[in-house]
Amino acid sequence: MPVTQATSLRRELGLGDAVMLGLGAMIGTGVFVSLGLGAGLVGPAVVLALALAAGVALCSGLSSAQLAAAHPVSGGTYEYGYLYLNSWAGFTAGWVFLLAKSASAATAALGFAGYALHAFGAPAAQRVPLAVAGTVILTGVVLAGVRRSSLANIVIVSVTLLSLLYFIGSGLSRMDGSRLLPFLAGDASSGAGGMARLFEATALMFVAFAGFARIATLGEEIRDPRRTIPVAIVSTALIVMVLYAAVAVVGIGVVGPQALLAATEQGAAPLALVADQVGLPGGRQLLTVGAVTAMLGVLLNLILGLSRVVLAMARRGDVWAALGRLDRRGATPYRAVLTVGSGVVALVLIGDIRTTWSFSAFAILVYYSLTNLAALRMPASER
Repeated sequence: MPVTQATSLRRELGLGDAVMLGLGAMIGTGVFVSLGLGAGLVGPAVVLALALAAGVALCSGLSSAQLAAAHPVSGGTYEYGYLYLNSWAGFTAGWVFLLAKSASAATAALGFAGYALHAFGAPAAQRVPLAVAGTVILTGVVLAGVRRSSLANIVIVSVTLLSLLYFIGSGLSRMDGSRLLPFLAGDASSGAGGMARLFEATALMFVAFAGFARIATLGEEIRDPRRTIPVAIVSTALIVMVLYAAVAVVGIGVVGPQALLAATEQGAAPLALVADQVGLPGGRQLLTVGAVTAMLGVLLNLILGLSRVVLAMARRGDVWAALGRLDRRGATPYRAVLTVGSGVVALVLIGDIRTTWSFSAFAILVYYSLTNLAALRMPASER
């Protein structure tokens, strides 16, 4: 079903908004949570896993940029699958995105709660209720429209970037180089098993870079999309690649990979442990605030992106058509937003951060495989 003006969202986002939304979608769960999971698998070689994941993400990002610039509508790969592959590919991409990113949103909500509780010394048993509360509040922000969501995201990302830059600067002088050796930990250092663990860690890290798709899924709301979308996607990916690598080296150099893994599994707050070890005045508090805002930023962006995919699927009849209804201003698919928020809350109630993140890692790899296949099938005249 073609998108008509009567059912189209308004184009309210410029280049700066798109870049900040991309950063808000990417800087969060990956650097504050999955870094510990990856370090537990391969030790300091999580830096190599990050580099491999970043390379794959950048290639996928270029495919998404090309597709989104040519077809700037809500839905991302869901729409591209229909246009360049077939109806089953589009249908699969839509549902895989919804399942994978709903799991990512639940992980972000649990990560936010873990850091917040750590900051106040509250019992970990309160993590799930706090995660649910955060999801409900941010669903309300998204209901207010993409312009207000973007403004909230800019504030959130600014705080997060400030805290991470402070973390890197303060941690460099307190690193112990011996913690970065051996580069591959334990049985990950040799043989096919070692490569399998490295690729598993790479898959986990790739999900941390996958937020560039948010720019594509919001293509219908971006001004001058043919120019803005490619620049925003590439800029976002490069900024995050450098930032993640620096955080990984400092984190492992201060406390070691196994300590990061233990902190992740016990409270989803590995970088808070590093901040405790660094011990600079105000450092732990600033990092914790940054972690909380990062998780909230990811959660906000995921609810925003998921609701736009639901909107696209409702237009084609792949979900209940009534979910595609917009508010009177044509700025928000309010029924889609409420449905997405409810689904994320349901996943949060599982309360297992490893389960939600691992499922998301598997599903999102399927999604980006379809993205790249659609880009390969794109006619030369549209590139």
